[in-house]
Amino acid sequence: MVKSLSDIEYNYKYINEKISEAAEKAGKKREDIIFLSATKTVEPEYINYAISLGLDYIGENKVQELISKYDKYNLDNCSLQFIGHLQTNKVRQIVDKVDLIQSVDSLKLAKEISRVSVNKGINTDILIEVNIGKEENKSGVMPENLENLIYEIKDLPAISIKGLMTIPPICDNTDKIRNYFYDMHNKFLDISSKKLDNVSMDILSMGMSGDYYEAILEGANMVRIGSALFGNRIYK
Repeated sequence: MVKSLSDIEYNYKYINEKISEAAEKAGKKREDIIFLSATKTVEPEYINYAISLGLDYIGENKVQELISKYDKYNLDNCSLQFIGHLQTNKVRQIVDKVDLIQSVDSLKLAKEISRVSVNKGINTDILIEVNIGKEENKSGVMPENLENLIYEIKDLPAISIKGLMTIPPICDNTDKIRNYFYDMHNKFLDISSKKLDNVSMDILSMGMSGDYYEAILEGANMVRIGSALFGNRIYK
């Protein structure tokens, strides 16, 4: 639990150092890796302080929470993204408020994002969420269905596929978690090599507070870090 703004500052500097270290090991530069902070249940005061330190990307998991905090974010120099499970009936509430929706896992959801975006006269960038561990209780398209889904979505109007996102199974074995990330990176490279229209594959979003280091080593160029920055989400 973060007890002060100085804790956030310390954590922010530490995370950036670890990202830099992992990036170097992976043969990349620090600026190649996007540090997005997951801000679920975090009060805007703390979020805005992290932004003042240099945080460029934040991500919310729940539509209702994003809407309730939206006017309080300092977004002048920060990108707001949606990283949680998104129901089709809530698409219209966030489409014009976020820069990227990371959790598209079905044609039905993509069609609704497309429809709402057309109506609002905007283009919406998305990532395709992949259930790399094939877990029944998790969202995300199954790996074997990924390519078909991309082909179904790519020609929808007012929507652009910018890459892939995943949340691998929870496991304590570093080699096992790296294998999931490795498999995901291979899928990312495979889709990239096809050079499909309206599919840029700019972003591979994987790795969270407990495994972002390993994710970067295996090819992630965006990591989603919450508790390592803000603590265990207990604020008063």
